[in-house]
Amino acid sequence: MRTIAPSLTILAGMLLPALLAAPAQATPVKVWIAGTGSDSNGCTVTAPCATLQHAFGAVAAGGEISVASPGEFGPVIITRTVNISNDGGGEALIQSNQTAIALQTTPGDVLTLRGLVLDGMAIGSVGVRLGGPLGALHMQNCVIKNFEGTNPSGNWGISYAPSFASQLFISNTLIYNNGSTANSGGILIGNQSAAGVNVVLDRVHLENNVIGLKVDNQLASGTTGTTVVVRDSTLSSNAGDGINISVPAARPGALVLVERSSVLGNGGTGILSSGVHAIALVSDSTVARNGSGVSAVGGGQLITYGDNRNNNNVGAEGTATASFTLF
Repeated sequence: MRTIAPSLTILAGMLLPALLAAPAQATPVKVWIAGTGSDSNGCTVTAPCATLQHAFGAVAAGGEISVASPGEFGPVIITRTVNISNDGGGEALIQSNQTAIALQTTPGDVLTLRGLVLDGMAIGSVGVRLGGPLGALHMQNCVIKNFEGTNPSGNWGISYAPSFASQLFISNTLIYNNGSTANSGGILIGNQSAAGVNVVLDRVHLENNVIGLKVDNQLASGTTGTTVVVRDSTLSSNAGDGINISVPAARPGALVLVERSSVLGNGGTGILSSGVHAIALVSDSTVARNGSGVSAVGGGQLITYGDNRNNNNVGAEGTATASFTLF
């Protein structure tokens, strides 16, 4: 039996389309933005994009958006895991007359925001807003300022109200000049999750807002509440309370641990614990020159470790409801 080999012409015809086909382009895991960039570019380090929103659309889930040079990069809506980092590219500014960074994420998403300046220009509503599910948000070396516009829900530098078990970590960050009404200010932790929320604020400055920090379980359900650690931080010159913990009786509890921090010169109460499920634990901290020092109302608890300084407030110094022994 004779075997007939295919002709070279036939082989070439079969192979040529495969050889000429362009290889599939993988979505990049790292893209770049720059003040001199263009959204018609490929978002590479040599041809960076101009806006965060365009760069977010170009990067793979779990990837990184890096700042190549200073610029104003516009607001962004984030819908999946991403890292946005500025490690020496100059000021990375996000200006917005509404929300600078809106988080519309899903359970398990993890976000990192580093080295960003968010500016509401006195008319913006919120710097960073979360009203749904998110696994965790990490923020380092950021500035959030001037969110003072009209907003029925209140203006906040950060409004963090997860509807799923979530964690928030903020370090080395300045949050100032935010808020325009009595229920507004620097940071709102507004738990909506039945599974609980954990927050750590480490070396955070909350200055010249309306309220410095508010922990509010008004919208929460379930049995697991909110835990907030305020460590090595300063809450100063806010028009209202420095720290306000408000928990109605029917809601899960909120525990705020304040350690090695200064609560100074606030117009309202330095630390207010309101409601039977509101608990403040205070250790090695100073509360001074506020409208009043510390206060626990409506069954709230304010517990001292016995190593704090609460004095020289304008009104009543206030007293703790209980104390723990140091060990």
